[in-house]
Amino acid sequence: MKGKRYTQAKSQIENRLYDVEEGFALLESLPKAKFDETVELHVRLGVDGRNADQQVRGVVVLPNGTGKTVKVLVIAKGDKAKEAEEAGADVVGAEDIVQKIQSENWLDFDVCITTPDMMGVVGRIARILGPKGLMPNPKSGTVTMDVKKAINDVKAGKVEYRLDKGNNVHVVIGKVSFGKDKLVENYNALMSALIKAKPAAAKGQYIRNVVVATTMGAGIKLATRV
Repeated sequence: MKGKRYTQAKSQIENRLYDVEEGFALLESLPKAKFDETVELHVRLGVDGRNADQQVRGVVVLPNGTGKTVKVLVIAKGDKAKEAEEAGADVVGAEDIVQKIQSENWLDFDVCITTPDMMGVVGRIARILGPKGLMPNPKSGTVTMDVKKAINDVKAGKVEYRLDKGNNVHVVIGKVSFGKDKLVENYNALMSALIKAKPAAAKGQYIRNVVVATTMGAGIKLATRV
């Protein structure tokens, strides 16, 4: 059952493709929630993710961030643990934190960063972190010796994109309060990253469908030139 605000917003959106600037201007003008809603981008790609050579996955730092305060866990030891604390990690630990996750199912963080030497330890909780999308991965820059840079990137608005089973990518690109210009900048950064990540094996139209929507709002279809 959709609420009154959703219905009202839906009635203001035409069933057509909107130019990017026009679409984000419309998003800004729709009836607002009582909180600052998250803006999400949903992109359907012309790939078949069942094939290893058509996977699409990567990271991009959004120029204006996501508007979300990101809680970072770093699993490291010695100098790297100290580096993490000085760089502003919210939680730093080693075997102790792995044990806490195992025994208490503690998952009070948004991103987990670790150093390569700790991957054997982190592997013990892969079954817990994996399904939640929290498992550190070299491709997303969360398994690294440059712990400081990894933390700074995440805090600055680095987001990860990856295919779901339907060959779609879903990414948070900001908050409604950002306004049209900042949201368009974030949109352009993400779309550029997706286009660069196009697999060589992908045939035909690559960007099939792009929809922008707020957390609880109706979707606006955007025209693409790719």
